[in-house]
Amino acid sequence: MRDDAERRRFEHAEAGGVVHADYARRPGLLVIRHVYAPPVLRGTGAAGRLMEAVAAQARAEDRRILPLCGYARAWLAASPAHRDLLA
Repeated sequence: MRDDAERRRFEHAEAGGVVHADYARRPGLLVIRHVYAPPVLRGTGAAGRLMEAVAAQARAEDRRILPLCGYARAWLAASPAHRDLLA
């Protein structure tokens, strides 16, 4: 995963495209505003792999995740190993 701090988004490249998550850092929080996967990567698990990396980043920064994006919220709720990060 690549953190494009200037654009405030995490990016994960896979064959066929780049999935990304727009974010904002707040005290104690990583706010996920939107997760996007290009059509060619939808259904391949690419967005889930990006979210795994986002969760690892949140842990490394000692932040919880505030998912404004429906996909990010559903992914966290369905991931027992990361549910504790849900703000």
